[in-house]
Order: sequence, then C-alpha cells, then structure tokens
Amino acid sequence: MTKRGQFVLVHDSEQRENEVDLVIGAQFVEPRHVATMRKDAGGLVCVSLHSRIARNFGLPYMTEVYEVASARFGVLRGVVPNDLPYDERSAFSLTVNHRRTRTGITDSDRALTIRELARLGAAAINGSAMEDFCKNFRSPGHVPLLPAAPNLVLERQGHTELSVALGEMAGIIPVMVICEMLDARTHTALSLDDARRYARVRGLPCVSGEEIISAYRRMKGGLGV
Repeated sequence: MTKRGQFVLVHDSEQRENEVDLVIGAQFVEPRHVATMRKDAGGLVCVSLHSRIARNFGLPYMTEVYEVASARFGVLRGVVPNDLPYDERSAFSLTVNHRRTRTGITDSDRALTIRELARLGAAAINGSAMEDFCKNFRSPGHVPLLPAAPNLVLERQGHTELSVALGEMAGIIPVMVICEMLDARTHTALSLDDARRYARVRGLPCVSGEEIISAYRRMKGGLGV
C-alpha cells in the first residue's frame, strides 16, 4: 500500500509509545493527505528521513543544537529531554517550510514542503545536498524533520525508523510522513482496536512494529538488533 501511495497504520509496541501512526511516502503527499492526517489522526505531521539523507542535508538533532547554544542560552541546559519514559533520545531535528510557501501551515503549503523533501531526498541518498536543502527550505517552519537512526529498526524501534524501514522495503524514496492517531473522546492516543477498526473500514493495512522489524531483518539477511 505504501508503494501505491496509500496510508498504512503502524503501531510501535506496548512497551514503547503504544501509539498508532498514519504513515505515507512523502513523494505521494497531496493536500488531501495532509487534511486526512490532521482530521483523522490529529497528531503532529512529521517527516522521517533515512539517516543518509539527513546526514547529506547536514541536519543536526535538535538536542545537539541545544548543547551548542546552551552556553549562551542557559534555559536549553534545563529542557534537555533526558527523562523520556519510552526512549533514550528524541529524534527531532529542524522544522522547515519550503521557500515557495506563504505561511507554511495550510494543507497545500505543507504538502508542497513534504513533496519537495522527498524530491531532494532522492538525490541526497548518494551525496551531499546541504546547499540545495538550504536553497529550498527555511527554518523554523511547520514540518518537523526526524532523522532515522543509521541502522533503522536494527538500532531503534520508533515510528521514525519503522516508517523509513517500511519505505525502504517498498522501494520508494525513504522519506516518510508520520502522524499520531489521537482520540477526541478519551483525549489520549487512539487505541489499537479503534485504529484497526479505522483501517478495516477504509481498506488500509494496520501493521505492528514487530512485523516490520521481522521483515526488515529478513531483508538484511537475519541481522539482529
């Protein structure tokens, strides 16, 4: 489904965030997809990138920016995310808008930013693209970027790595869009049962992190974490 430009629902695990994200390849995103994510999912619409793409764009983790800037801005030393209950670190990097956007927040603006990240990402797989990245994007913006761990799910099993692994296995540009599914009734994450019901009604797959990890290990020849 990812290869055909449709959504896939991905549940990480009960031991981690225990959340379901809507996932789609960035190269396929149109304004209607952004509208679906904000209306049906409701979480933060983020773009996860293969580590080679992130590296060739020159992207830092935001915690690395904090570390450098904390010498001048002491508050950054105090807000370091060193107490995450489900992970060792945060995957957040810069937030961006494409330079052709206006405010950057509309469905059309975000779709443009996301598609252009995929377009440049296809070239950035194989070489430095920081100059092109800077020519095309401004920061801060409305699309958060999430660089994946170098060994993807063999190293870290967050939605960032799960989605990029899914894209890699599908043979598409490994730049993916993820958005947490939330529940307006309980004001918490959407339950796995409700997510499966949503997927079933719309004819979409709902897969577990474990399934993605197992498939990725098989593709890589049985490597362990």
